Amino acid sequence: MKELITPESFRDKKVIITGGLGFIGSNLAHRLVKYGARVLLVDSLIPEYGGNLFNIEDIKNDVEVNIADVRDVYSMRYLVKGKDYLFNLAGQTSHTDSMRDPYTDLEINCRAQLSILETCRNYNSSIKIVFASTRQIYGVPDYLPVDERHLLHPTDVNGINKMAGEWYHILYNNVYGIRSCSLRLTNTYGPRMRVRDARQTFLGIWIKQVINGEDIKVFGDGKQLRDFNFVEDVVDALLISAIHEEADGQIFNLGCNEYINLKELANLLIQINKAGSFSIVPFPPERKQIDIGDYYGDFRKVYSTLGWEPKISIKEGLSLTLEYFRKYGKYYWDT
Repeated sequence: MKELITPESFRDKKVIITGGLGFIGSNLAHRLVKYGARVLLVDSLIPEYGGNLFNIEDIKNDVEVNIADVRDVYSMRYLVKGKDYLFNLAGQTSHTDSMRDPYTDLEINCRAQLSILETCRNYNSSIKIVFASTRQIYGVPDYLPVDERHLLHPTDVNGINKMAGEWYHILYNNVYGIRSCSLRLTNTYGPRMRVRDARQTFLGIWIKQVINGEDIKVFGDGKQLRDFNFVEDVVDALLISAIHEEADGQIFNLGCNEYINLKELANLLIQINKAGSFSIVPFPPERKQIDIGDYYGDFRKVYSTLGWEPKISIKEGLSLTLEYFRKYGKYYWDT
């Protein structure tokens, strides 16, 4: 198997991360700093979207930060110039917000993505782009595990716009030679995730609740199956996709070999925390309308093409996540 990532791959490389003060972007930044990259973080710091300056507290002197919105064409024209890699992680992630405010979701997850690609085409056509897509674009699965050949039938506005954003990246790779690939992320969790509410993932609010001694609310019957990736495994996938040309023009599912239903997940979280409780409650109507039921992905394509596979088990990942938020939770709770 090929050597997947080495520090030399990114040493002195100029890297821009959109959504860089958010959950995945900040974890990626930590790794790139460790590898000796020259990192620029771009983030709007709009409160609803997960950016948090504490996410880079221990590397704040090792990165450059630009508070800008990816919808700002003129800022992005300046910021992409001369960069070797763009990790395009900025996005509106809340499914329910996308239904309440579809136009904002359209602007961020669709139009802004096209604008970024046009900026790269005109001002830095040699850049390599890795786009963070989502398993939500599959909608309710026709079969499990879901592979990349599965039909796309999103259940919400967010899924439709993320689907379009992804296809723009592949189109620009195929037509204009702007090297791009897309990773369809599943439920990513870990240190620095948004936990003040469920806008990013339901597991975030569960982490906060179990640490604070609050009752976890499990929607539906708790039997919905899900797969999860610890954030460091996702960072591995992003970096591997950036440096290997076999990824250019490709779409990859992430995923894992151990899927779990939500009731079992709540029990496991409580077990690791050594305290807590959960209740099975009815779906709120706005969530029931867009729920996708069972989902777990087939990641054989990314394994066979790039050699990526997850390394961190759900039990180990939850333990690391709880440890982080027990220590730093005050910087993430809604005060």
